[in-house]
Amino acid sequence: MKTVFFDIQPYEKTFFEGFKDEAFEKIYIKEPIDEHYEVNSQIGDAQILSVFITSTLTKEVLSKFANLKFILTRSVGFSHIDLNYCKEHNIFVFNTPHYGDYTVAEYTFGILLATVRNIEKGARGLKKDSIDMQEYTGIELFDKTIGVIGAGSIGKNVLDIAKGFKMKTLAYDPYPYGDYNFCPLDELIKNSDIISINAPLTENNHHLINRETISKMKDGVIITNAARGEIIDTQALLEGLLSKKIAYAALDVVECEEILCSKSSECAKLNNIKENCLEKFYLNQKLLALPNVTITPHMAYNTKEATERILKMTGENIISCINFNINTGAKNLVLL
Repeated sequence: MKTVFFDIQPYEKTFFEGFKDEAFEKIYIKEPIDEHYEVNSQIGDAQILSVFITSTLTKEVLSKFANLKFILTRSVGFSHIDLNYCKEHNIFVFNTPHYGDYTVAEYTFGILLATVRNIEKGARGLKKDSIDMQEYTGIELFDKTIGVIGAGSIGKNVLDIAKGFKMKTLAYDPYPYGDYNFCPLDELIKNSDIISINAPLTENNHHLINRETISKMKDGVIITNAARGEIIDTQALLEGLLSKKIAYAALDVVECEEILCSKSSECAKLNNIKENCLEKFYLNQKLLALPNVTITPHMAYNTKEATERILKMTGENIISCINFNINTGAKNLVLL
């Protein structure tokens, strides 16, 4: 089965080269794929595509692969894949669930602490031999109320860690399960000192954090997002920060994050930029300039252990494709 890997990193290529199955033909492409990518005859007959979240598999992209049977996303989330098209065309989608349940939860607190305790600012000042303790004054997490939106595997670990800081906890999830002090979303929004977003992106939660929801939050609220940037309306977030309604924002993801860096080679290709992303790019640059905002490049997943789990599960998914039986299904199958 011809398999094309997009967004491929050298360490990933080394791992997948270990698969010697004759039924598994491999092509590696370091760039992501989107609707502007030119699909040539070498890859157009692929039966398997493996991608990371930096690729966008719209129906326009998928329609270029006439023989496509399987998609393997090296991520938990699959909002970058048109599942409706896949369902209509009997394309089976696999993901890598739970690889970062603790990884991302730990990072949520890492970026949160770095922001509210001004850790980077203090370290940078010391390196410049310019120390200003008043400028570095932060806030404690102790006794604060953290509200977690999206209490799945990652969100529940965030709540468990919060208890170690002796924080009060609230949780919201469309499918509440377990003893995690679940409440309606509106109650969480109104009563949380810190709001942590740990939900997958869906049609229902796009711009869930917007002008209306921000207006209901406590003055001086702190927002952290290690899920998907599109859950927050960037314009509303910037306005909330400028008005000081929001005291801090700790973000590992933003809208249109693929063009966040202006020096990226892909940014120079204006026809590659999605609709409205130039506006988001401008707003993100404004966010980056604010002293009470920390933005990192979608790296919460990025630990040695987590990347090894992604590779292992993707390898398992490859074997599932080769031996696929529609009657029995397979582990990590998102769409059947």
